[in-house]
Amino acid sequence: MTDTTAASTTRAMLTALESIARKAGAAIMDIYESGDFTVDMKADDSPLTTADRAAHAVIVEGLKEMEAEFGATPILSEEDADIRWDVRSEWSRYWLVDPLDGTKEFIKRNGEFTVNIALIEQGVPTMGVVYAPAIETLYVGAQQGEGQASIAEKQVGEGERLAISVARVPGEQDSWRIVGSRSHQSDDFKAFVADFHACDIVAMGSSLKLCLVAEGAADLYPRLGPTCEWDTGAAHAVVEAAGGQVLNAETRQALRYNQHDSVLNPYFIVCARPAAPWA
Repeated sequence: MTDTTAASTTRAMLTALESIARKAGAAIMDIYESGDFTVDMKADDSPLTTADRAAHAVIVEGLKEMEAEFGATPILSEEDADIRWDVRSEWSRYWLVDPLDGTKEFIKRNGEFTVNIALIEQGVPTMGVVYAPAIETLYVGAQQGEGQASIAEKQVGEGERLAISVARVPGEQDSWRIVGSRSHQSDDFKAFVADFHACDIVAMGSSLKLCLVAEGAADLYPRLGPTCEWDTGAAHAVVEAAGGQVLNAETRQALRYNQHDSVLNPYFIVCARPAAPWA
């Protein structure tokens, strides 16, 4: 495959994923705006709504329709995650989906929830689409291979599609914009930010927290709490395409996917690159 053909294929896949994400977002918004939805609790006490299920159905149908052009690819979705490890371990390439990330934000009706679709290849998120339907905001990211420029873009509503990139790393004596909760900071988070000369806490819901770093609206996102792989895959692809990194908080190695039976992520840090004082 030539570089031109590969780039054309990447853009075609992104366009198809954007369409699927927007359709899933529309299904979510129909339920969101009606206010007529049920909330069930999963085994881990996380909420599940009618909108989660509706978005899942739209995304799976859309990805299946893509198979004719781009080949059959397995799907791991939060709403259909009961796939044995001996099966998943054989996957070199698969779709990683969170149909509605930020279900709690959906229930609170604050608009900070997203549709997330990522392509994972050899454990690496190489393509991702994050769509926040309530605020009509789309982020896309894709790696195009060696020697090819990555795609990292944001679009709000029908506005211009803009290239995005991570911000310059602040100096040790500068004020850092750190993504976290203004009101419910964990002890781990407080210990992490204690070494900074100054910082402003930037609050946001769902995978939009990673996207803030990707677009340069925040400098750092230390996630020192539990998440699953589908919570991060799509936005991780956007961050890396925008020149940033998502690192295991303990090893400082790049976060990878589908490496073991558990779908839980380790604690991680989203950044432009490791830098003092936190590194």
